[in-house]
Amino acid sequence: MKTISHSIEINASPAEVWKVLTDLAAYSDWNPFIREASGQVAVGQRLTLRMFPAEGRPVTFRPRVLAADPGVELRWIGHFVLPGVFDGEHSFTLTTTATGGTELVQAEKFSGLLVPFTGKTISATRQNFAALNQALKARAESGAQPDPAPAPTSTDQPR
Repeated sequence: MKTISHSIEINASPAEVWKVLTDLAAYSDWNPFIREASGQVAVGQRLTLRMFPAEGRPVTFRPRVLAADPGVELRWIGHFVLPGVFDGEHSFTLTTTATGGTELVQAEKFSGLLVPFTGKTISATRQNFAALNQALKARAESGAQPDPAPAPTSTDQPR
């Protein structure tokens, strides 16, 4: 088994970070690593994630959500080909800091038969984690949220 991780401090509450992290439809607006994402962030559900590593070709995974504890942890597991060949358990852990911000730790535990042969690929993934964490920090700290539905105007009123 091999584990990689990257942490960052974000000047936003865990609830605010969670809101950005779980708004899968908005990933294309800010996320440089997982640019396309869909599904329901709930235990047992499958997500569809299209990852664009800095080195390499885009790849689509359909991981199963293992934990979805709002403001605390999001964790999923994905498999390459079949379970046991090359598995990745990915997690985002959010902890409140003394200043009311969030320490975010993004990590992945790799296991399976192919892990000994993927050293360079796994090591390169850490830079993708750093880019995602930095972009998540910028998004959460800016308070960027999806635009609400526009208020009706006088021309939209029933006559």
